[in-house]
Amino acid sequence: MAKNPKHRDLFPGALEIMILQSLRLRPMHGYALVKHIRQVSENLLQVEEGSLYPALQRMLKEGWLESETGTSAKGRPTRIYRLTEAGIRHLEGEVSSFEKMFDGITRVLAVAKA
Repeated sequence: MAKNPKHRDLFPGALEIMILQSLRLRPMHGYALVKHIRQVSENLLQVEEGSLYPALQRMLKEGWLESETGTSAKGRPTRIYRLTEAGIRHLEGEVSSFEKMFDGITRVLAVAKA
């Protein structure tokens, strides 16, 4: 995430969840992932290459992703990332965990407002 006073760091695993969910839609190269996350979040989330590519490498190592050489829209060679079955299972578990955490935070905030 960008180091900007208006932007906060993501919780651990958030970037991975967003990458996996984005790749669930379709295979993409790194820059397309950055663009997709920025567009879908309406510019609220800015993923930096320094965070993205290490995360992609970790997920390849874990077997959640696979990659192949492809060609970008500008005709340049690039790596195209694709979600694996193991990645889908991991994503589903992480989303479930996130939803429980978010529910708990929402409850605490609701009590604090009362």
